[in-house]
Amino acid sequence: MSKTDNSEDACPLPIGQYDKIVMAHGGGGQLTQSLIDKLMLAEFDNPALNEKNDSAVLTFNSERLAFTTDSYVVNPLFFPGGDIGKLAVCGTLNDLAMSGARPLFLSCGLIIEEGFAIDSLQKIIHSMSRQAKAAGVNIVTGDTKVVEKGKGDGLYINTSGIGVLDTAISLSPSKLQHDDVVIINGDIGRHGIAIMAQREGFKLEQTLESDCADLSGLVKLLINGGIDLHCMRDLTRGGLATALIEISTAANKQIMLDETAIAIADPVRSVCEVLGLDPYYVANEGRFISVLPSAQAAQALAIMHAHPLGKQAAVIGNVHKGSQAMVTIKNRIGTTRILQLLSGSQLPRIC
Repeated sequence: MSKTDNSEDACPLPIGQYDKIVMAHGGGGQLTQSLIDKLMLAEFDNPALNEKNDSAVLTFNSERLAFTTDSYVVNPLFFPGGDIGKLAVCGTLNDLAMSGARPLFLSCGLIIEEGFAIDSLQKIIHSMSRQAKAAGVNIVTGDTKVVEKGKGDGLYINTSGIGVLDTAISLSPSKLQHDDVVIINGDIGRHGIAIMAQREGFKLEQTLESDCADLSGLVKLLINGGIDLHCMRDLTRGGLATALIEISTAANKQIMLDETAIAIADPVRSVCEVLGLDPYYVANEGRFISVLPSAQAAQALAIMHAHPLGKQAAVIGNVHKGSQAMVTIKNRIGTTRILQLLSGSQLPRIC
């Protein structure tokens, strides 16, 4: 613990047993949640922030807007299936989509290390431009800072996004109902393992690319199709397990998963088995879960299967009748285990 500070500006809320930030504080697990709850939420307390969603839904002049921001520190900057620029744009578009919003505008903030190659920067900016144009949004403002060599790790990017909610849709874990189904749009773990394999120089028998993609078009089809979406979450830091644990905790509902319904590509499964990683906690950048009434499952799947990013969509679980906050998964031999938040991250610097 740090020494006691009696000054007026001292923070009265110690963050666990740590007096300094450790890597696990940024991993999306228990330490991240503790940092957010005991420091940020305590200081910035307001209704929009307290929802703890990736986007804040705000009302302005009778319009419902979604506002989000995110920073990207991925290593390496270029990886199979994308780069930090594509990741930054898609990640922000996806955060807006998870609130049911149609993206309108993005910002771009760059922190560049002295000595960074202009050619590499040009490729990354072009990647951002191409992805934004494909989504029909403009990057309308930004900022550029340069730090001394050795103090910036190449390039960091921050993007913020504004979107509009065209319908009366209101997504929240509190909307979960008994017998709702959980649908995922594809296989899991590609992004985290693709990043790690590139970083560590692993030679995989099969080509593995990140699933990095803009999900807003697929989400729009679900909304326009009349699907009564109760909650959505993209499966970034902490993967499928962490996203569902957060939803279950907020809803105070039990979610039961079926392992046989969750697709995992062979290279992802192989690397996880060799390194002792749990694929349910590995990051994705083009996967999301939607929770909706079981009566609409077939309709939702039909819509998703018709879209390139939803061809593998499947029902992977349901909301259980019990009211205890818990996420369980039944494996192939019928054994059930409880999924719990990790203290940190299995794979740092993946987004």
